[in-house]
Amino acid sequence: MDAVILTKVNSWLNGNYDEETKSEINRLMKENPDELMDCFYQNLAFGTGGIRGIMGVGTNRINKYTIGMATQGYSNYLKKSFPNLNVKVAIAHDSRNNSRFYAETAAKVFAANGIKVFLFQSLRPTPELSFTIRYLGCQGGVVCTASHNPKEYNGYKAYWNDGGQLVPPHDNNVIIEVEKIASVDEVKWTGGEVHITIVGKEMDEAYISMVKNLSVYPEIIEQQHNLCIVYTPIHGTGIKLVPDTLQRFGFSNVHVVDEQSTPDGNFPTVAFPNPEEKETMSLGLKKAREIDADILLGTDPDADRVGIGVKNDKGEWILLNGNQTAVLAFNYMIEARKEKGIAQPNDMVVKTIVTTDMIDEIAKQSQIKCYNTLTGFKWIAELIKEKEKIENYVIGGEESYGLMIGSKLRDKDAVSAVAILCEMAAYEKNKGKSLYEKLIDLYLKFGFFKESLISITKKGMDGQKQIADMMSVYRNQPPTRINGSAVFQLLDYQTSLGKNLITGESWVIHLPASNVLQFILEDGSKISARPSGTEPKIKFYFSVHEKISDKSVFDETDKLLQSRIDGIISDLNLN
Repeated sequence: MDAVILTKVNSWLNGNYDEETKSEINRLMKENPDELMDCFYQNLAFGTGGIRGIMGVGTNRINKYTIGMATQGYSNYLKKSFPNLNVKVAIAHDSRNNSRFYAETAAKVFAANGIKVFLFQSLRPTPELSFTIRYLGCQGGVVCTASHNPKEYNGYKAYWNDGGQLVPPHDNNVIIEVEKIASVDEVKWTGGEVHITIVGKEMDEAYISMVKNLSVYPEIIEQQHNLCIVYTPIHGTGIKLVPDTLQRFGFSNVHVVDEQSTPDGNFPTVAFPNPEEKETMSLGLKKAREIDADILLGTDPDADRVGIGVKNDKGEWILLNGNQTAVLAFNYMIEARKEKGIAQPNDMVVKTIVTTDMIDEIAKQSQIKCYNTLTGFKWIAELIKEKEKIENYVIGGEESYGLMIGSKLRDKDAVSAVAILCEMAAYEKNKGKSLYEKLIDLYLKFGFFKESLISITKKGMDGQKQIADMMSVYRNQPPTRINGSAVFQLLDYQTSLGKNLITGESWVIHLPASNVLQFILEDGSKISARPSGTEPKIKFYFSVHEKISDKSVFDETDKLLQSRIDGIISDLNLN
């Protein structure tokens, strides 16, 4: 075993770690030394949003000690940042194995540092944590979750006083403070329990009331209260709030998928607890078919992402992707608010740079401002903070199944999204239309935009390097043609420069630096490459579009656009 790794292993075997941890290290040393090396070969990085990883022993795993050290560093930074305040934080957790234990561990460390802690009595959706930070005037917050990752994972997301995840300079400053904690002996583990307050139903009530106020057309829900809704929380936290929120909105015909209704960190009915996966939504689709529902909705374990199923024009149930869901939701909030007479002249909407440009087109034709941010709702939250005195935020979203409606919280929120998507379905049904028919109408009006995504994981210790090398080639030797179309723009968000590859003209991109590249082709296609900041993974986003004049050519155009995406993937050797 590598000498550096062995030194770290021995420091755990001889240090102030519990006997269960030491026993597991000794077992791995005998039975699975390769696994032990992976557990210790690096320190689990506290990234710009927190930490996420596989649960287990060691410096490269999520456990009591990595959670505790992260919390100590974050505590130090909070106290430095708010020296004249009695600092307060809120803590929530999802349904994953050990999430409650990690949340309690973090609560004890914050409290031992003299920080006032509001800890939820049991699992709660991530968006409620964001809302609670703002509602209680906290300086920060934490949610223990790994979102939609497989069951082996857990994590820790850190929030700031606006209810958004950490952004510069706080993200990097917290990282510096966390990295200063060199030993578990520097962590204040206990002694401040008096500073912990348990919260629960009172926050649920405040949150649901806030969501209810987002409703644009309660009178239409009254007429369509019998809209047949199927909902699955996929063994996650959504069960805590979604059914009650739908009831409060006035929907009386809601069917929860029984097999997935109980919170369970083993996610027994699915391979991945992610509503983006068709297999994950299969039980919901089955129930929707059985009872001839109007709409199917599924939320991930921490209830910040939502998947949606509808019937197409052939009566078949299909799942919409995140871009299609965002298009429908953005259009509804713009269209319905105008129709109701509550739209403001300073209304704005926000999306991310890898989310469909169809939203930009809808906003442009609706004469409403649309801003683009880097990927991640923390950037949408930051833009709201920057504009909140002069512009009225309505809705934000991104392609990865996230929506944020209204400004009372600052993170993606599947609970309010489910309610508004159901209201939207009721609104269209009241006009004699399905959501699928509405989507086709929008394609006819604004252009048929089709998107796709490929995620490539490079496993092993050199995975990150392989991805870095891939980005370096794209950045320094960009392709001149892709799928037979000239690349006429290269947008490099790391150097904050855009360049016309044909004329040589360049310009500044006014967004924070981020390791993202975008190629814009002459035929209108857009390809984005974005490595993960926390995993050895790189995502490629593809967007293509065509004008269509009649519903009859929809299927034909769909095939044409898909073949264009397939051609791009093949040309870039991403198969």
